[in-house]
Amino acid sequence: MFTGIVEEKGKVRYIQLTGESGILAVKARKVLEGTRIGDSIAVNGVCLTVTSIQPDGFTADVMAETIRRSSLGSCKAGSQVNLERAMAADGRFGGHIVSGHIDGTGVIRSMLREENAIWVSIETSPQILHLIVEKGSVCIDGISLTVARVDEAGFQVSVIPHTGEETTLLEKVPGDLVNLENDVIGKYVEKLLGIRKNEEEKKESGITMEFLEEFGF
Repeated sequence: MFTGIVEEKGKVRYIQLTGESGILAVKARKVLEGTRIGDSIAVNGVCLTVTSIQPDGFTADVMAETIRRSSLGSCKAGSQVNLERAMAADGRFGGHIVSGHIDGTGVIRSMLREENAIWVSIETSPQILHLIVEKGSVCIDGISLTVARVDEAGFQVSVIPHTGEETTLLEKVPGDLVNLENDVIGKYVEKLLGIRKNEEEKKESGITMEFLEEFGF
């Protein structure tokens, strides 16, 4: 489990893909402290298992599902990435519950300054957007952020100077891909309550909230 508090910015040494899977090598320093082979490190929000450790970096296997779901396949030598070690049992919970299991990607629509903060607007798919709520939590490239606004096509976050300096988010430009992970609590609540299934059944039956309101329910 992670918290979305980025520990350092690493640099991609190389990514070698055979088909849609392969090996990712990352230059790092801080996240190597106490790390052993088999441990987990989130790379731009993607939970990866460390397969080898060097004095100034590590490597991890990347499977096809990871490439399909995330933006890691577009990384190149020299690309900067956000890094976080899995949370220790006695660690401080600074962000929110992050699994490192990416739900999909979004595209940066715009980046606008407002005094000391930067508004970052992200467009994403309806499948991801329906679980994003205003003032809720979302993980963007491994960064725990608060959702400030939501619209029909995407959402916005406001990035403070510290977050901008410690992560790669503000180094991106409109059109760039970012990895997104919905709040895991929301996903489990939806699954347990069968919310989406109920909505689909209502659509199939032709019964909508507007229909019920119209006839006094």
